[in-house]
Amino acid sequence: MFCGSSYGRNKEYAEAAAELGKTMAEKGISLVFGGGGKGLMGTIAKSVREHGGEVIGVLPEAMNVPDVRKNAVETELIIVPGMHERKKTMYEKADAFIAMPGGIGTLEEIAEIYTWRQLGYHGKNIGLLNTAGYWDSFLAFLDNGTEEGFLSRDVRRLLIDESNPEQLITRLQCEHFSAPPKLG
Repeated sequence: MFCGSSYGRNKEYAEAAAELGKTMAEKGISLVFGGGGKGLMGTIAKSVREHGGEVIGVLPEAMNVPDVRKNAVETELIIVPGMHERKKTMYEKADAFIAMPGGIGTLEEIAEIYTWRQLGYHGKNIGLLNTAGYWDSFLAFLDNGTEEGFLSRDVRRLLIDESNPEQLITRLQCEHFSAPPKLG
C-alpha cells in the first residue's frame, strides 16, 4: 500500500481508506505498508485491524521514532536499515500493489513498481484507488505518453484504476495480464 502520511483536504480520502481496509480484512487480505499511524496510512491500518485483518509495517530505522509510531497498530513490524530496504521488503511481501492519494513519496513508489512491472521484474497487479479523481491527471499523463509513443498500450493497461475500493480489490484479484517482454 502506498499512500499519504497526511489526510489531504478531501474527507473522501480517509473514508475510502477506511472502506478499503475493511474490504481487505473481510477478504482475508493482509496489509503491507510503510508503517506508522498517521494520515491515510494510519487510517487504512486501523481499519484493517478493526476488522480482524493482519497489518505488516515496514519501517526504516531512522523513522522508528515516537512521532511516526504514534497510534501504530501493526500486527508485525519489520525494521530495516533505510528506504531502499523498506521498499524492497514491501515489494517482496506484497501480492499486489495499491496507491491511494498521497504526495511525492506515493508517486515515486507507484512509478517505481509500475516501471518494474514494465521491465518484467515482477508480475504482480498494480492499482490506483482513484478517490474523488485524485489520480486523473496522472492517468491523463500516461494516456498522453501512450498516444505520443512513449508507453505501449500493453504497458498502459497494466495499471488498474477504480474509484470504488471493493471493485479495485476484485479487479486486482481477477485480472491477469501477460508480462511485457523483459529487456535484455
